[in-house]
Amino acid sequence: MTSSPREVCEVGSMSEQAYQRLWDSSHVTLQELLDQELPLLEPVPDRERQSFHYRLSSLYLYYLGLLRRFDTLYDQMVHPQKRRLLRRLLDGVAGRVLELKDDLVRTDLSEYHCLDHVLQDLKLTPADLEVPIPKYFLLEQSTILKERGLMLAEILSRMGPVTSETSFPEMHRTKAIILLQRAERARQGRLRATFMREIRKEEERDRKIREEGWHRFSQDQAAIIIQKVWKGYLQRKRTQHDRWTEMEFIGMLPSAHQVNLRVMYQDGLGEDIGRLRQIEKEEEFQVAMVKTHDVLRETEGPDMKEKLKEQIRQWFIECHALTGRFPDYPDESLGGSYLIFADKTPEQVKMELEVQAQESKKKNQEKNKEKENEKKERKQKKGKGRKREADTMLKAWPSKFIPVINAGHEEYINVWKNQHESIHSTQSFDPEALRVEKRKEVEEEIRIQVDELMRQELKNLHLAVDREEGKPLKPPKKKAGKKTGKKKEKDLTPDRSVESLLEELVVFGFLRKSETVTLKDYIGDFLYLGSTLNLANKLPMPSLFDIRQNVALYGVLRLGSPDIHAMAPLIRSILLVGPSGMGKKMLVKAVCTETGANLFDLSPSNLQGKYPGKMGVQMIVHMVFKVARLLQPSVIWIGNAEKNFYKRVPKEEKEMDPKRIKKDLTKALRLLSPGDRVMLIGTTDQPQLAEMKGLCRTYERILFMPRPDYASRFVLWRQMIETQGVQVTQNLDISALAKVSDGYTPGHILQAIHSVLTERRVLQLSKQPLVASEFLSHLAKLEPMYREEEESLKDWYFKTPLGKRKVKFIKDQDVEEAKLAKERKKRK
Repeated sequence: MTSSPREVCEVGSMSEQAYQRLWDSSHVTLQELLDQELPLLEPVPDRERQSFHYRLSSLYLYYLGLLRRFDTLYDQMVHPQKRRLLRRLLDGVAGRVLELKDDLVRTDLSEYHCLDHVLQDLKLTPADLEVPIPKYFLLEQSTILKERGLMLAEILSRMGPVTSETSFPEMHRTKAIILLQRAERARQGRLRATFMREIRKEEERDRKIREEGWHRFSQDQAAIIIQKVWKGYLQRKRTQHDRWTEMEFIGMLPSAHQVNLRVMYQDGLGEDIGRLRQIEKEEEFQVAMVKTHDVLRETEGPDMKEKLKEQIRQWFIECHALTGRFPDYPDESLGGSYLIFADKTPEQVKMELEVQAQESKKKNQEKNKEKENEKKERKQKKGKGRKREADTMLKAWPSKFIPVINAGHEEYINVWKNQHESIHSTQSFDPEALRVEKRKEVEEEIRIQVDELMRQELKNLHLAVDREEGKPLKPPKKKAGKKTGKKKEKDLTPDRSVESLLEELVVFGFLRKSETVTLKDYIGDFLYLGSTLNLANKLPMPSLFDIRQNVALYGVLRLGSPDIHAMAPLIRSILLVGPSGMGKKMLVKAVCTETGANLFDLSPSNLQGKYPGKMGVQMIVHMVFKVARLLQPSVIWIGNAEKNFYKRVPKEEKEMDPKRIKKDLTKALRLLSPGDRVMLIGTTDQPQLAEMKGLCRTYERILFMPRPDYASRFVLWRQMIETQGVQVTQNLDISALAKVSDGYTPGHILQAIHSVLTERRVLQLSKQPLVASEFLSHLAKLEPMYREEEESLKDWYFKTPLGKRKVKFIKDQDVEEAKLAKERKKRK
């Protein structure tokens, strides 16, 4: 028996009420956060850096919690109008998180931040610091991803079967026959042994029956025993059914249909039902939007048109009575007739238009003067500028997302806050709110039409009464000077379709199918002693948790949503720096998986022997970036990124010519603008071989990945062993393994686990438990990362622009502390 939609609604009604309460509490928190935003814009002296950093960190953590709540609400709520508002709030909060991250980097002079003391003060856990990835990133483009997957599969099938390059050693015919005979005899022996084992079991069973004797029942005795068992079973079933109906009657148990639905929810089908309800309500809302628009245009449209005309004509008459001539009609770019209906007199409107034109001229003149003065000051005061850096004031940059969040918060208060949930018990749209929204759209459409008609009418009045040709008041034109902005990219493939370009990139191996790896698979623990190390004047190294968090912020959140990318601080490229085995490629694949991005490979090894010459390099870079933009989101990966910026190209790599892509790559990156969800991610384990300037210009964010600390190694050993299907027991000392494996990367640890936990060893676990000493011999065969290698990577990182600023800041702090210590001694 199928369940009705009403029953489904009854099952989900309690959850909808819970989500409504969560939404209400989220807006209470949001109001508190918005009240804290204004003080951040006030400049703070550099000596109050710690308190300013604390305020930023607490806001950052609270917004992360809001992001998690809004993601849950948007994913679970069914009401179409509420979901539209939640989507705007979700994107706004995600964008604000990215802006606060940017402010933290500028304040802390580091990509990684020690927030353990803030977590402790706010009574939060490290799990609250995890960056939530909105579920709609993949859900709303599932059809596009399926089509793209089918397209790639079709192209790969056209390429034919892939021939394996591995060659097997040849075997003589007699040796092959002997090998087959040996295998066949072994197979027959195993079958014979199994058959004999079954025969022995049957003989043993017969012997026991003969020794113990077989009790025989009469026909009546056997029938009575069977009847007893069957009647007892039937009575127990009746009793259970009667008890269930009684409890259901008095309301102590749900009905059978509701139980079936709840079982479906528990089995994971609840999510599918929720998605279907969302789609159903959204389709209803789309139909209602079209109908409401048409109805309002037919019923209220003519009245709106006549009222607008009367008001504009009245404005014409008043202007003519006051000034003696008819006014100029405002241009559409200035707002058209909106300026007329802003509760202002005709003289005020005219004066405002004239003042705007004059002010724009003055601003242009002032800007030119300011630019000239700035150039003079820069030449005269280059030396003084460095001294002033120490006295700079700290403040957060103005936010682009706060107005979006404010507008969403006000809409919630005005429309949804005081509406009781019983009004929308079926989670259908609110027709009154829809009419208000569509009425504004209809008014705007009619206003544009009326403006065209009234411009012509005003022109006729000018000719008839004033005997002059009226000209619409246009916004002031900019003076022709030097062209600013980015140059437009020349399209080298104007006649080719996206499908043909895509096929060529797949055939040559530049577009690859990314493996499915989630960001959660990158295992690592939180840095618990970061603040303690800072107080001891020791620079804490980032943990694997910090690396995962930064990749989520810089890569996933930006590429996942076009609205977030268009307004968030623009980041075009990331460089992951760390020893081999740290999971750099895994993070690149995780970004592609979490956002549904295409993976393009422009590594020097992949470019070797393809598209030779200068024109060939220009063509491949142009094709990759063109297809990446058209099929965004996209990730362009460059492995061994240091090779593009070699100081000296090694002799064995001169034929490869790894530096040939350098110029075209930087040019293509500059052409990426907000809204182009394309990101360049480079990976390297030897950045010392590259020119620092070129590498830092190309890659805007450099994420250093040191070897894992004790906490991360402990979590790595435990979780990697458990993923192999092995239960960790007390016999296995994970703590000892974490201590012994200091200097080894996650790749080394995984390799050792695979070497030990073979199929045979897993079968023996019940008799012989796993011991830590089994992993030591395999770890000893692997070469760890030595201190010298890590120190050289650290030294290189502190020569990057951000690293230099951090080192200088620490030195300045040490100097100030030394001065204060001397003053204290003098006072004593």
